[in-house]
Formats: sequence, structure tokens, C-alpha cells
Amino acid sequence: MIPSASLPAGTREIGAIRPITVLYLGCPQAARAEAEKHLAALRITVMWADSSVAALAELQRRDVPVLADFARGGAVLEPLRELRAKHPAMLLVAIVDPSRPDLANEAVLAAAADVLAAPLNGRRLLRTLERERAYAACDVVPVDAEVDELYCLSPAMRELQSRIAAAALSRAGVLVCGDPGTGRETVARALHVAARTLRPGAFVPIDCAAHDPEQLGIDLFGVASRAEEHLPARGLERVSRTGRLHDALSGTLYLRNLPEAPTRMQRRLARLLRDREAVLAETGDVIALDVRCIVAADSHLDAALRDGSVHDELYRRVSVARLDVPALRHRREDIPALANYFLRQACAAQKVPHKVFSRSALVLLSALPWSGNATELSTLMRTIVGGLATRGIGVEDVLAHVRLDTGSVMVARGGTLRQARAQFEQQYIASILQQHRGRITQAAKALGIQRTNLYRKMRTLRVSSAAQER
Repeated sequence: MIPSASLPAGTREIGAIRPITVLYLGCPQAARAEAEKHLAALRITVMWADSSVAALAELQRRDVPVLADFARGGAVLEPLRELRAKHPAMLLVAIVDPSRPDLANEAVLAAAADVLAAPLNGRRLLRTLERERAYAACDVVPVDAEVDELYCLSPAMRELQSRIAAAALSRAGVLVCGDPGTGRETVARALHVAARTLRPGAFVPIDCAAHDPEQLGIDLFGVASRAEEHLPARGLERVSRTGRLHDALSGTLYLRNLPEAPTRMQRRLARLLRDREAVLAETGDVIALDVRCIVAADSHLDAALRDGSVHDELYRRVSVARLDVPALRHRREDIPALANYFLRQACAAQKVPHKVFSRSALVLLSALPWSGNATELSTLMRTIVGGLATRGIGVEDVLAHVRLDTGSVMVARGGTLRQARAQFEQQYIASILQQHRGRITQAAKALGIQRTNLYRKMRTLRVSSAAQER
């Protein structure tokens, strides 16, 4: 359990939190002053430990969350195992070097509640601790809770993170492009948070497909469209304090399913984004309309632009910048931490003790194609938790809920069970070898078998390494 006195009362407003204490394991002496200064600004007090002996002594005096630093290698693993043996309910948060995704796997296997990329983001740590406090109190965080935290251990996501930082310096419109399930709204929220010092307003999401056309205009602008179709050359649109646009002043308006919005509404929004001013309906005063518009986009948006479902001028206003969200299969290094996040969420929602992955299960999850992206991964975690009585999740538990014929793993129809199993092993081993660039030693470790056994299976199944071992 997490002691409530050691946790923030909430993390929406950092300045309003109560002081908390964490035990920081594995941070080098040279880095402590900077880390302590950073955490102190967030009212986090740090107790330092270099070994399991020191950490155990501190935990005997006070039950606090443990922050383990994997960012400087795996030397922290052995002390963590000793701590876990003495304190099985210990709350662990790991910090890992993004260039060492193998250590992210180790952190998940060590039952970390969350895996954070170095350098440490104090706000992210606070959110993790608050979420775990809610889980421990059976105060379940909703599955669709507002999330702006990205797992950026993969090169593709680190590149996206740098683009988000660049886009945060501007108020220009942004297209967030990606397949369904890739987390476009999470990326939009992350951009909003990154720009918070310059744009402290609210994040206001609107689904254009969830309203009838007339109601959508009223919800967005607060007032119905003017009766006249054309405004004077220097005329301004009207907005009301009751509209979502007004809610988004100095903040972000996030639009889903833009092609479903009526043309008249799109034209009005384009004028507002062009003029950056509006007439406030309640007073008749002219107000500045400082709103960044972010639009979720997929492959259908280009077709909608061609057939006129998306207004040309509005598209120009919202597409000044573009953020491409990679598919999950293109960011495999993030899968263990992301799967762990969804697993803990599923356990809390179903009010069961937190479960842990086996090494083989984690490797399998990292190898699957994930055509449904993070949404598919989240659904799988909920399904596994719902049908599992044991604490550990093995590879057979994953396979039991993966459709082998038409789903994530492709296996030919027909044939005996032995043939199907051999085909799966062949695909699975080939995928792991590709993931580790043909390095037999690393692939064997990931598969949980000896090098000699892997060589034998490769010969039997006629699997060749994609690259020479280095």
C-alpha cells in the first residue's frame, strides 16, 4: 500500500500538492544536487540510497515509494530484487535510458508501477504516484481518463517528442496524423501541456460526429449562425461565453472527425482563426480569440479535402504544422512500458491484485503486429486480466486471447495443431531475431532459452538470422 501522507492530493495544479517523500535508489552522487533541486521545486523530498542495505534501512523507518534509476545501467537490479523480497508491496517507479529499451523490459519484470524515460520528469512522477494512490484506494481512474503522458523509449517517439517541443513554441494550427488507436488525442494533450507556460488556457475536445449539425454550431460558438450567409468584409463572427471556443481561450481546441462538421460551421471557424477576433454576444465587445486548433487526421482526411467535406481555408489554418503518430508496430521499444500501464489500469478497474508479466509474455507482446495499435493492446490487457486467476501472466495466457487466424499473429488455416504451433514458433523466432538484428545471444535471452537451443530451433524450423551477430 502507498501511505496517503506521502502522496500528492492531486497533480492538476502542481503548486497545490502536499509534500511527498520518495526513496531514490541508484542515482550517482554527481547527479544528486540537480535531481534534488528539480524534485524540491515540486515539493518532493528525496531519501538517497546506494545499496539494498541502505534502502532497507530507510524503508524500515518509513514506507515510501521507491524511485529506481536504470538510466545508468542495470546495476540497480540486484538491490531491487532484495528490496522486493523484503517488501513485496513496495511501490516502484523506474527511470530508464531511452537508448536502453532492454532495461525498460527489466523494469517491467521487476514489477515497476511505471517506466519513465530519462531525464526525470517530475510532473510525470507526480501523476504516476497519484494514479497509484487512486488504485490502492480502489478509487479507479476511468479507462478514458485524460492522459497526456507519452511513452518515448523508441526512436520514433523521441522524434515525435522533439517535434511536439518545436510546435509548442507557436500558436499555429496542427494536424495530428495517425491510424486509429495510435493515441492522437494523447499527443494533442501532450502538445497542449508543452505549451502551457505560453498558453495556460484549457484543452477543449469536440467530436464533430457526436452532434447534430445545428447543435454542433451552438456548442462550439455558443450562438447560432447569423441569418445572413455572407458577412461584411470587415465583419466579425459572434461567440458566446457559453461556447466551447470561449472555453478554449488561450488554450487548445481539439477537433475529432472534422469532415463530419457542416460546411457552414467550418467556414465560421476558418474566419475566426483568420481574424483572431470575435464579437462577444453578451456585450457586443470585440475580444481577442487566441485559440490553437488541433485536428485529428487519418487517411480519410485527404479524401475529404478532395471531395469538399473539409473547407479549404479551414484546412490551411489547421495544417500549418503536422505531427505524425507512429503505429505501435513502429515503436516496439515502447510496448513493454505501455502494456504495463494498461495492465495496471485493467487490474484496478476489475479490482484484482496487480499482475506481472513473465519474460516470455513480454517478448511476445513486443513482437506482435498490433494492427489495432494501442487500443488493441489495451483491450487485450483487459481481456487477459478478466480471465486470469494467477498473479503471473505467461506466454500461454497471451496466446489464449490472440486470434491466430485473422488477428495479430497470422497462421494459415487448416493443418494439425503441431503444424500450427511450428508455424507460430517460426514466425515468432524470426520476429525476435529481426528485432535484435540477428544477434543470437540477445535473441536467445529474450526468448528465455540457451543459444544452443535457439540454433537447434532455427535449423529445425528453417529460420535464418536477418543479420550477422556483432
